[in-house]
Amino acid sequence: MTSRRSYHHGDLRQAVLTAALDVIACDGPAALSLRDLARRAGVSHAAPAHHFKDRTGLLTAIAAEGFGLLADALADAPDLRERGVAYVRFAVGHPAHFQVMFQPDLLRGDDPGLLAAKERASAELRAGIDSLGSATGSTDGSATGSATGSTDGSATGSATDPRTAGIAAWSLAHGFATLLLTRNLDAGNTAGGARVGRDGHTGETGEGGASGVEGGPMGDRNPEEFFRALAGLLF
Repeated sequence: MTSRRSYHHGDLRQAVLTAALDVIACDGPAALSLRDLARRAGVSHAAPAHHFKDRTGLLTAIAAEGFGLLADALADAPDLRERGVAYVRFAVGHPAHFQVMFQPDLLRGDDPGLLAAKERASAELRAGIDSLGSATGSTDGSATGSATGSTDGSATGSATDPRTAGIAAWSLAHGFATLLLTRNLDAGNTAGGARVGRDGHTGETGEGGASGVEGGPMGDRNPEEFFRALAGLLF
């Protein structure tokens, strides 16, 4: 039986969060139980409830932490495309956070900490959209379409407002990250395919360690470089 441990106030909270992230990474949010987390952390059954009140409070804290980490990751990227890469890298590096952050039915939506963290992350994405407009000479935050010969302020020939561009960028990064995490871009059981590791890089599988373009949708290309290529088609 796990012995009880002595924690400082903040350490106990983090110990429960860490245990919860381990469970989510292995079995998903549905597997969370405050009593089980107390056992894993070696603390009293009442300790997790003291910090988070209930399961929803715990998941809300995880989501808030995740959005804060995402905001930090996006802030270090110089432009919209690299913010997309940072988004994908965050998702692969923090899969448990990523599973929880975008499931509002699991969260306490009016939690001040969650709202503040979400706003920080959104602001960093908006900054990427602004950088796109600056780089292309647009004054409204949209692409100028110079790469395609368009003269109306967009890459496709129709005016694009910053909000729409933001949704497009988010959709691309979030969708690609989700496909990676759910292994839909893997080779699966195909011999000679490239698998995506937790660090977002592909590893060789199959007999003799061979890796080839037939291994999966991305072939043997690095996921981050593959995403840059995708982003270049749109932005």
